[in-house]
Amino acid sequence: MVLKKKKEIQVDAFILECQELETLRSFADAEDQNLASLLLHCVQLSDGIHQIYSMKQIVTLLKKMDRNSACSPMIKCCLDIIGVMYFSLGAKNPLKKMLASSLNGLPEQLTTEAVHSFVRCLKEELKTTDLCLYRKVMDNLASCMENFSLGKASINNLFKEVLQFLQKSVLEIQEENRQLSGNSIVETRLMHDLLMAIKVSMMLLQKVQENFQGSLWRKPGSLVWQSMCGLLKSFTNFLMNEGLLPTVQTTSGLAVILFTKTMFEPVEKLPCLVSDLLLRSVKCASVPEWFVSSCECLCTEELSDSVLLSLCHGALAMLEWKNGSMSENGEKLLLDIALVLLSLASRLKESNMAVSLSRILAIWTNSALDVLESSSQNLKSSLNGNSNTTGKLLEYVYTHWEHPLDAVRHQAKLIFKNILRIHQATLKGSVVKSGPFFSMLTESLLSLEWHVKGKYASLGCLVECVGVENILTVDRTIPAQILDVMGDQSLAPYASDLLETMFINHKSHLISAFQKNIWINHWHDTWVSPLLLILCEGNPDQTTYVIDYYLPKLLKCSPDSLSYMIKILQASADANIGSCNTRGALGALMACLRTARAHGHLQFREIVRDDLLSIGCVKQGLVHQHNQLFCRIQESSQVLYKLEQSKTKQELIKESAKWDHFATLQQYKDFMSSICDKLFEALFPGSSHPTRFSSLTILGSIAEIFSAPEGQTQAVFRLAQEIDPTRVQMLIQCFASTFEEVKVLAFELLMKLYDRLDLQDFENLHLLFQAAMDLSISTKPYDCVTASYLLNFLIHHKGLLNVCLKNQQVADTFQIDEDMSASTMEKNTLAVIKYLLSNLEREIFQAEKSLLQAAASFPMYGRVHCITGALQQLPLNNLTLMTEWRQMVTKLILMSYRLSSVVSPIVQSSSPEGLIPMDNDSETAGRLQMILHEIQPRDTNDYFTQAKILKEHHRVDFAKLTDDEPVENVCTEIRGKEGQTCDVTAQMVLVCCWRSMKEISLLLGMLCKLLPLQTVSESSDGLIAVEQVKDIGDYFKHHLLQSRHRGAFELAYTGFVMLTEILSRCTNESLRTLPQQWLYNVLEEIKSCDPSSKLCATRRSAGIPFYIQALLASEPKNKTNLLKMTMNELVSLAVPVNESLNIIPQVHALNILRALFRDTRFGENIIPYIADGIQAAVLGFTSPVWAVRNSSTLLFSTLITRIFGVKRGKDENSKKNRMTGREFFSRFPTLYPFLLQQLEVVARTMDSETGELKLHPSLFLLLLILGKLYPSPMDGTYSALSMAPFVPFIMRCGHSPVYRSREMAGRALVPFVMINQIPHTVQSLLAGLPECTNPCIRQNSVHGMLLQVFHLLGSYLESKHRVNSDLQQGLVDIITCIKAKVWLAKRQNPCLVTRAAYLDVLVVLSDYLGKSRRKGIELFGFWEEISKVISASELMTGIYYFSAIPGFTQYLQSITKLIISVLSVAADPDFSNSSSPVAEQMMNSSSMVVHLLQSDFHEVRLPMLETVLLWWKQVNSKQATEEKMGPLSLLSDLEVILLRMAMKEKHPECFCKVLEILHCMDLRNVLPRTQDSIKMNPKEFLNWAMNIISASDSIKIQSIALKLASKLVTHLVQNCQEVMESEMRQWIQLVTSCCGDEEQTAIRLAAAEVLINITPLFLTNQKLILGLSSTLAMWKCVVLLLQSEELIVRDTAADVIRVAQSQSNICNKTEFAFRVVNASMALDLAFGILCELLQQWNQTSAGVPVLLEWLLGEDEQKKDLETTTLMEDDNLFNKGEVNFWAETLTNVRQLSKHLFLLIPATRLNLPDQGEFLRLARRASDQAKLVTQHLKELPPTPEFSKTVEFTRLAIQNERISTCLKILTLLELDDDACKNKENPEK
Repeated sequence: MVLKKKKEIQVDAFILECQELETLRSFADAEDQNLASLLLHCVQLSDGIHQIYSMKQIVTLLKKMDRNSACSPMIKCCLDIIGVMYFSLGAKNPLKKMLASSLNGLPEQLTTEAVHSFVRCLKEELKTTDLCLYRKVMDNLASCMENFSLGKASINNLFKEVLQFLQKSVLEIQEENRQLSGNSIVETRLMHDLLMAIKVSMMLLQKVQENFQGSLWRKPGSLVWQSMCGLLKSFTNFLMNEGLLPTVQTTSGLAVILFTKTMFEPVEKLPCLVSDLLLRSVKCASVPEWFVSSCECLCTEELSDSVLLSLCHGALAMLEWKNGSMSENGEKLLLDIALVLLSLASRLKESNMAVSLSRILAIWTNSALDVLESSSQNLKSSLNGNSNTTGKLLEYVYTHWEHPLDAVRHQAKLIFKNILRIHQATLKGSVVKSGPFFSMLTESLLSLEWHVKGKYASLGCLVECVGVENILTVDRTIPAQILDVMGDQSLAPYASDLLETMFINHKSHLISAFQKNIWINHWHDTWVSPLLLILCEGNPDQTTYVIDYYLPKLLKCSPDSLSYMIKILQASADANIGSCNTRGALGALMACLRTARAHGHLQFREIVRDDLLSIGCVKQGLVHQHNQLFCRIQESSQVLYKLEQSKTKQELIKESAKWDHFATLQQYKDFMSSICDKLFEALFPGSSHPTRFSSLTILGSIAEIFSAPEGQTQAVFRLAQEIDPTRVQMLIQCFASTFEEVKVLAFELLMKLYDRLDLQDFENLHLLFQAAMDLSISTKPYDCVTASYLLNFLIHHKGLLNVCLKNQQVADTFQIDEDMSASTMEKNTLAVIKYLLSNLEREIFQAEKSLLQAAASFPMYGRVHCITGALQQLPLNNLTLMTEWRQMVTKLILMSYRLSSVVSPIVQSSSPEGLIPMDNDSETAGRLQMILHEIQPRDTNDYFTQAKILKEHHRVDFAKLTDDEPVENVCTEIRGKEGQTCDVTAQMVLVCCWRSMKEISLLLGMLCKLLPLQTVSESSDGLIAVEQVKDIGDYFKHHLLQSRHRGAFELAYTGFVMLTEILSRCTNESLRTLPQQWLYNVLEEIKSCDPSSKLCATRRSAGIPFYIQALLASEPKNKTNLLKMTMNELVSLAVPVNESLNIIPQVHALNILRALFRDTRFGENIIPYIADGIQAAVLGFTSPVWAVRNSSTLLFSTLITRIFGVKRGKDENSKKNRMTGREFFSRFPTLYPFLLQQLEVVARTMDSETGELKLHPSLFLLLLILGKLYPSPMDGTYSALSMAPFVPFIMRCGHSPVYRSREMAGRALVPFVMINQIPHTVQSLLAGLPECTNPCIRQNSVHGMLLQVFHLLGSYLESKHRVNSDLQQGLVDIITCIKAKVWLAKRQNPCLVTRAAYLDVLVVLSDYLGKSRRKGIELFGFWEEISKVISASELMTGIYYFSAIPGFTQYLQSITKLIISVLSVAADPDFSNSSSPVAEQMMNSSSMVVHLLQSDFHEVRLPMLETVLLWWKQVNSKQATEEKMGPLSLLSDLEVILLRMAMKEKHPECFCKVLEILHCMDLRNVLPRTQDSIKMNPKEFLNWAMNIISASDSIKIQSIALKLASKLVTHLVQNCQEVMESEMRQWIQLVTSCCGDEEQTAIRLAAAEVLINITPLFLTNQKLILGLSSTLAMWKCVVLLLQSEELIVRDTAADVIRVAQSQSNICNKTEFAFRVVNASMALDLAFGILCELLQQWNQTSAGVPVLLEWLLGEDEQKKDLETTTLMEDDNLFNKGEVNFWAETLTNVRQLSKHLFLLIPATRLNLPDQGEFLRLARRASDQAKLVTQHLKELPPTPEFSKTVEFTRLAIQNERISTCLKILTLLELDDDACKNKENPEK
């Protein structure tokens, strides 16, 4: 543990003026012992802390003064000086606070004199006329009244003067604020001064009350009264002024009520006055004249919502609510305040107002509790749980408990908690824990879905109020239910808090009721047992969050429960081993122990002493705690060093026999050195990104932890000592990684070690610098990042300057003496930037001639990126070479403008993605010429005037090019070394241009952000001038408003944001106001509709939204004036009042609104405009112009996401991204009338009498947003926003001629019908369906009504909060109505769509009745009707339709679902044993299953097959017991049918299901029937299954066929004596082919599962059933899968090793036996097991060559090396290898480790050395070839030819390792004798 240094406290010292100093000197004595001397010494001190100590001595001396001394002149002088000191110090100065606390204890004889002194000082303070000093005076007044008796007495003496000063100050501050309006910085300061004045005025009334006794001060002529009235009038004005800060307005509300309370008489009528103010019913004649005069605007004007809120707050905070002091008038006021606050809740939507309202409502509940202590019965009746007020409060809680703001959610919880306490207070008993109100709340809360976050906090409050037993009585599974939802991280904190509240409450209850040995068992059963089940069986996410959030709280509550957990988990560790998806008992035990130790419930020594874990597990735990381990080593070593230093030589000799400290330190050093060796070894060629990232991270930690502080000579370990040139080279090579985080870690590590590394003689400096320069112009974008890191590293090297000066142009302009004071880093950075800039300027010159040439040969963005990177690491505020840097900045800015002018024509083109003036066909080039002329941007480049054909090239030699020489048109014909021609793709041109724009933007933004500003042109302290900043701003504005390419304007936006952030904080007024000016200008340009405007109206307005986003984001967070103004302007443009011919402003407004709503930086400040945005989107969708409709759709989509959250699941009907209807309309009340009105308009177009098709554009949007709402049991009846008006219109929308609209209307209707109204609504809908005798039946209307019935009925039957007593009668009534209209499900109804819809309704009822097992005579008729429907259906009697008939597919699916539902019911023994119609009609259920399976229509077969598969899985999981057969009765004798289906099935999905079912079935029952049913014997059936894998294109079919074939092979090998050589060979080939990297994940996952199943029989069997070659091939598959890119494949393949280690013949058991291991460990174990098996099989001699083949590589490797051209792919974004997980050398090293152990141990018998000699010669040949290719690579190949270099380095190690192993065999061949490692 590292102790943090304490922050030094700085205290400003007090300095006395000369005159007072001389006076003090006159009283000092010669011995410096009297009071004056001590005070003189104190004020002369320069350290404030020393003054504090000195003043404490002085005050102590003062307190010892006698009465006579108190009147002496010296004492008076000293007290005067102390008074001056007190009033001169700042409010937060500790010296001032010390004086106040010390002077409170002065003796009485000195107090009077002290008060006189303080009064004199205060009087001088109050004479202040300087407005800037008012704040200091007010701070002093506040300090005097804050627990300071002298100060309070002084203010009491000067009460009138203080009041007059405060009145004067507020008036002058208000006037100053008015005059300086617009200056935000000064305005903010004045607002805070005004706020302080109001607070001091309130403190004066509250803390100095002696002046308000009597009635003299109330006289109108009294100065006190006049000042009070003046202040009250000012505060009233502040309260009514909406332009002030919200805190000023709120505090003014408090002051108004406080002053009114102090001045008003009689006090009894004060509540009536406040009520009249709030209810706006004040009669001026009935209130005092002074009140009307001071608060006239409150009495006569309309009060805004913010004013009402502030007054409510003032009334609650300033009036006395306790002890019944408010009487009945006060009780009425309390209810009136609640009424006003709840009415404001529906109107106040701005975030700060919503927070204030919630806080004030919480204050109201506290006040209500105070009043109820001594209130009347009327008030108790008005506030009990069933009252109107409480109902509305609950409505507020339910609406706001998931509010986006944390503060609102927290206050909603407090309000709910207080509501419960209020209800208890209204009852006779104060501890009432039961009753109808609590029962209703409990039932309602528990019936809510667990995704509702507000449920958790409210349940927690309810538990605290009524006790957890009352909750658990309702449902004992609640703990398990809550644990189940903890897989969702967003819910885990809420769930854990609720669980903590519940188990703490439960523990308290049980302790009070039972003895410990009884209650603890009950407590464990309730809370610990579900936890252990989740830890063992839960998925990783779920268990992680349970461990992080829940387990620590449980152990804190009951530490003794840890032993119970350990006991249970240890007992089940062997039985429950877990899997790749679960922890198992051991993993759960580890988690419990780790958590217990982390929270102090368990010590490490206890884990080892009690043998709680194996040593192997402890080792694993230490690996995960490496940082802690390193810290402990470092701290321990320092302790040992100090011990050594502190002991004498004799003591050292004595202790050396006991404990050698030096040996311990050496062990520490050796251990850390070995750790570093391993970590550097992990940076081998081809190591994966996770390996490199982990290694570099740990090395960085070691470098940081073991860094030696200055002055510390002894260190146990220093990483720099472990670094040699080879390891430096390894770290530098990490810069070539395609992952930037690896580059960052490597660079940071090198920088940490740089000062301690001797790198100044680094040989490759020139080569590395040249490599960086080459990479900076690479056409691959990621190469320039590598170049930047490489240059940033080299910049620290002293010799780099000389390398840069070799460039003549740099040398001519770079006159720097090496002995100058500038740092090496500064000089090198300047030289590198000059070098880059000189090259870049020449390249820009060439690009101006041919952009095609630049894009293909030297894209310029890399140079700019390197310049930006070099500048970023330089301390730009502390430079020495200011003149040179100022010139450089000017050049960089001009270069940026010049480069931008070259590339901007492309990115500003109307079609930048395809713009390339090039072709290789003259005719095509001619046509292209015409296109180029049409889209020609504002540009002068010659490439826009003719189409070009470009030849392949490498690099132009710029050394031969000068500005004076004519340059040939290199675009026309350029040839590379081979003279091959190539085309420059549009991608290359576009990437060059938009990345150049990106880097320019980042460079300019960084210059503005980091460089010090030069405010005066002659100033020497800045690097960038004001005019340059303005020019950069104009540049960004130009490109953001005119660029077309998204990449260009998005990245210009990044730089522009940097600029605007600086401007908003700038002290220069002209710069600070720029964002506001730019915003006004662009809004005016958007509104102007000017035809000459260059703003882009396509591409979602291109960069305009980004431009406005950046400007608004720069506004200070405490001010949102620009945001409000912009939103109001945009909304007015997006919803035009009149139809305009020019719709471009509307399109822009919609696109900008979309961007602003998506921007999370605006937070809740943008929420109030969501309703306006929805209205704009819905209305815009009705526009006849496509552009408006398109932008409206995008805006609507964004708003749906902003309202309901980001959709994270695939379930369209999930309630996670939905909201209750009342919550939605409470948050956005203006949408209620708007959506209702729009819905009414839409509904009028539905179901026209003429049958005419009328589609309203808004129908879809309206139904979509209404369909996002869902019903809740918390929806009360107190809200004015009733859902009922929507119902008839939504029902009419169900008559739409559009199928999708009818479906959406059915879903949208559900939340608008109260749960208790659903049965009646369903009955009315069913009653509205036509009779079969109706002459004209409108099927669209019928279908819409049936869909509404379907969704309402489904919601009602699934609901947890319906009243069960009403359900039975409701069901009977609904079934009666359904039976009356059942003709719609029969052939009498010609429309198949409506028949299907009616059948779906029957399915819902059938499923519910089956699951609930409801019986009764009244239901018999229902089952009878269903039986008739089924028996009369075409599915039973014969189908005569064609699939082209509308609704035919739906009908088949629906009737099939109904039959399956009835079959499931019939299979239930409870029904089959009864005499119900289901049992009677479905006695032969299995024949019905066969009938459906044999249907000609796949729509029938597929659902039946899915159901059969589900039933088989239930049977196999032993869910169907013998006593209760369940689905097993339906599955008898299906083998023949399924086999025949497998042969004939043509539909892919059906065929796949048939295969899955066959795979689930017992082959002992299937194979005997193949001959009779499909004329195949088992071998032929196996061949058929294997042929499917090759013949099918479906991945799913291939996967299941592979599993089936493998199961058949295993079965036949075990049970069949017949030879199957060819079949086995084919199967082995199939399995191995399915493990290849090129195969789909599903195929490889299936192969992994097959390998797990065959491991005992084929892979680890002591008999080689497959033969050695095939068995090793299978093991090779395991190795391949363990290195798969997909985690799920690796984890599944790792299970092979677990199964293998569980076999009895595997002797070398590890500590991981029977455990689930990760893929990396499994790979090592696999090689070990394989080597052991070779010995058991006695096949070592035959097996080792195969393993050496694996080691050396595939046979094709040699061919690949011979044909290597060492040319990289020209694909711009090719990053080399695809598999980022596999590490070839890890595989090689692990295999070779086991081979080195195997070969000496087994003493190979080599009668025939031919195979080994062949391998030796092959390895030798490859070694020569690799060496040759390595020599042919260019300098620094790790950067220029990274892929080839890595591949050759890997092959080099493979070959050398193979040769070393062959050397052990002592072969008789020169190929493997005296072989050294191949050259590297």
